[in-house]
Amino acid sequence: MKKLFDELSYEISKGTTKKYSTSFSLGILALHASIRNSIYAIYGFVRLADEIVDSFHDFDKPLLLERFKEQTWQSLNEGISLNPILHSFQETVNRYDIDKNLIKTFLHSMEMDLQQVNYNTDLYNQYILGSAEVVGLMCLQIFVNGDKEKYEALKPYAMKLGSAFQKVNFLRDLKDDYQVLGRIYFPGIEMQVFNNNIKSRIEEEIAMEFQEALIGIKKLPTTSRFGVYLAYNYYLSLFNKIKNTTADKILNQRIRIPNGKKMSLMMSSYLQYKMALI
Repeated sequence: MKKLFDELSYEISKGTTKKYSTSFSLGILALHASIRNSIYAIYGFVRLADEIVDSFHDFDKPLLLERFKEQTWQSLNEGISLNPILHSFQETVNRYDIDKNLIKTFLHSMEMDLQQVNYNTDLYNQYILGSAEVVGLMCLQIFVNGDKEKYEALKPYAMKLGSAFQKVNFLRDLKDDYQVLGRIYFPGIEMQVFNNNIKSRIEEEIAMEFQEALIGIKKLPTTSRFGVYLAYNYYLSLFNKIKNTTADKILNQRIRIPNGKKMSLMMSSYLQYKMALI
């Protein structure tokens, strides 16, 4: 029965999420059960593309990504894929009528990661749009369950949240991105002179995006509000830890939030939510 394959596909997307991200896994658990599998499917798809461009160094990355793109569009058109992650993704996209242009924009940003791009402001914004903001918009289309008016109203906030998350990732992964992958996403920055002043300017921009994103989180449907707020708090905690770390340490170590701290954040976030503080 195809139902068994559908269930297996979502389980694999869920397992992929849990394997790669404790933070997002806990955040998704806080969503209503009716939408969890669909968000797992989005994360699994995004993670698989990320792995191609970030991790498979001993293989032909452009070829793998091109095949992945072809299989993505094929699965969306045919309504099935023998790749379980793509199968759960296409099922989610087709069920919620997710805008295909969002997928196209995301895949373009993955292609950018295959090149040594000298990021100026325009390319930087283009990359963030494709790698993060459109992912937030895919999730938003699930959260509002096809309500186009609510989607348009919440769209700017979802984009700000995706952008803030990605820029925190850039700071967190600065060491590996630069030393291992040879990438510098922040425009106009020479890593040889990366210092606390430069870091502070980036952090001011991120802080404003977090503030704007919270406005939208408060307006989300109850089925998704707490889960998104929990992910927001995890990233805000990571951001605050990065802010309290000097630029030279950021260049030499990856900042993390311990799992114990994540659990305490989950409890405090839940109390704030139940007390209607958001």
